[in-house]
Amino acid sequence: MTIHIYQAQLLHYLTEENLANRMQRATSDAADLTNTERPDLTVVDKNVTLLPVIAGVKVYPEYIADAALVVDDATGCVVDYGSKKAIMAEYASSSAQEGKAPVKIHDYQDKLIMPGFIDTHVHYPQIDMIAAFGEQLLDWLNNYTFVTEANFGDPKVAHDTSKFFLNQLLANGTTSALVFSTSHPESVEAFFTESERLNTRMITGNVLMDHNAPEHLCVPTEQGIRDTQNIIDKWHERGRQHVAITPRFAITSTPKQLQMTGELYRSYDSVYLQTHLAENLDEVAFVRELYPNHKGYLDVYHDLGLLGRRTTLAHGIYLETAEYEVLRDTGTQIAHCPTSNLFLGSGLFDLSKTLSYTGVSIATDVGAGTSLSMLTTLSEAYKVQQLQSNPLSAHQGLYQITLGNAQSLLLDDKIGNFMPNKEADFVVIDMGGTDLMERRMTQTKSLAEQLFVLMMLGDDRVIEETIIAGVSRYKKATAV
Repeated sequence: MTIHIYQAQLLHYLTEENLANRMQRATSDAADLTNTERPDLTVVDKNVTLLPVIAGVKVYPEYIADAALVVDDATGCVVDYGSKKAIMAEYASSSAQEGKAPVKIHDYQDKLIMPGFIDTHVHYPQIDMIAAFGEQLLDWLNNYTFVTEANFGDPKVAHDTSKFFLNQLLANGTTSALVFSTSHPESVEAFFTESERLNTRMITGNVLMDHNAPEHLCVPTEQGIRDTQNIIDKWHERGRQHVAITPRFAITSTPKQLQMTGELYRSYDSVYLQTHLAENLDEVAFVRELYPNHKGYLDVYHDLGLLGRRTTLAHGIYLETAEYEVLRDTGTQIAHCPTSNLFLGSGLFDLSKTLSYTGVSIATDVGAGTSLSMLTTLSEAYKVQQLQSNPLSAHQGLYQITLGNAQSLLLDDKIGNFMPNKEADFVVIDMGGTDLMERRMTQTKSLAEQLFVLMMLGDDRVIEETIIAGVSRYKKATAV
């Protein structure tokens, strides 16, 4: 066991409950006369207004310019964080180290440490057909996606792609994701095997399709459900792995399959469900043709039992007021995928409106999405909202891809910020990671300006290092 201390600038987001716990500890430490360096009251900016992912839960940024983060490599968890002066006195002074575990210092004082980024909707097999020209959703699926996904019954293809994909996530600072595999159980097995090796916290499942797709990708209704059940039995909550029941969307599942999907979902308290909703107008019209007796697209999922707090629906661009109300009443989450929506010409997502009804996460949606970088994704999210006269602040965006996405996935007790005992998934960011960014940063006059530059110009080039459960898994130019 070694205690690791990372010296850097530090930024994360705290709920009021987190902040109360921090203040309680500070008060306790101040009363301890043997600890003269505490409390270290850091900068929590209550003047920043953030739209919360969980209704009624206030969230604030905490930034420490001269910080230190303490990590226990035996547990893979955060021990503490605070001002460098206080942390070094408590954990690295000669008196503090006497009879204790050895301490290793990591000097990143010119870098920024943030919690690892979380992607809530991405298709790992589609990494091989990212940037496929010229189609909108339904033709794009038929002409590119299904052709690529057909290869994933081959375990070698699935393994090689899983390894490449996960390493790409790490290179982009993404430490957890809600992922689509394919309809082949082999694709899920390969993904979880590689994720388990890296000890990343990941969620995936086999894609359920039993009609309106190529025959070689469709799996008979009952067999697809059995495949999902077998994957749950083997992988759900095994270490840091989670299973999501994964019907692609209403178009490629028969009513019977969706009904069985809902029944399986309701039989578990902790299994996730992911699918797509109202991404494209032709898609919405096709669902109405297939399900004429339902009030709309969302009603199909609602009627067949697919909605709930652990359900994430990608897109949700074209919704009626009554559908927003159903999302609110069921706790169902929406994943906003800006680069995908722009690339396929799907439409403009209204972030603030949707957040007023239910939780919204932000996601890449590769391969219709055009980058695995959550920073690049935020840059495009800003433009989508700007087109609707509702600009996205850097704090709102960075909150959403860290603690906000963790809250949406009900993983905020484990990841999302640096509260003690949370898992130590984090990224080291070089705010001057490109010549342009380095030059631009010299003209900034506030933290908010610097973070906005990071959000608009940052990508994989700013990721210096990615740490998973206290272990370095990526360093710039070196995949571990």
